[in-house]
Amino acid sequence: TFQLFTDGITNKLIGCYVGDITDDVVLVRIYGNKTELLVDRDEEVKSFRVLQAHGCAPQLYCTFNNGLCYEFMQGEALDPEHVCNPDIFRLIARQLAKIHTIHAHNGWIPKSNLWLKMGKYFSLIPTEFTDEEVNKRFISDIPSPQVLQEEMAWMKERLSNLGSPVVLCHNDLLCKNIIYNKKRG
Repeated sequence: TFQLFTDGITNKLIGCYVGDITDDVVLVRIYGNKTELLVDRDEEVKSFRVLQAHGCAPQLYCTFNNGLCYEFMQGEALDPEHVCNPDIFRLIARQLAKIHTIHAHNGWIPKSNLWLKMGKYFSLIPTEFTDEEVNKRFISDIPSPQVLQEEMAWMKERLSNLGSPVVLCHNDLLCKNIIYNKKRG
């Protein structure tokens, strides 16, 4: 049986299982069109494996050219209302703290890609929209590319000098990417 999950923004996510028994589901993620412009898929798989080894991610079964297969985690994909619940946001904070304390694993050391990623996002900023109303809002509400470039340069200068350690990071921490299993807490 195949079940399409529709909460994702860029990727297609399909649950695969035999018959009606959803205790043993394999998830197949098909990468969204042009997501490789923002996501280094090799680094993502390395991170996935490290997180899995530390009990912070499901089991990764395999990868292929435009996606991967991994274990389905029983639970509920969260909404913004859920993460306002003190019981839940404390669990999330605990897991993120655990992820941020993971160091080198099997010779792989997380490297900072903040400025590379910011540059990629910056290069994808549109210059205008065909819809006149949207374009008006874009021009009036969004700082110009020059202002954004200056802000990014200012942040890079200030933040790069702090000496903060590079830590493993989720990089896509949307509510729907957090699975909460109420039974298991």
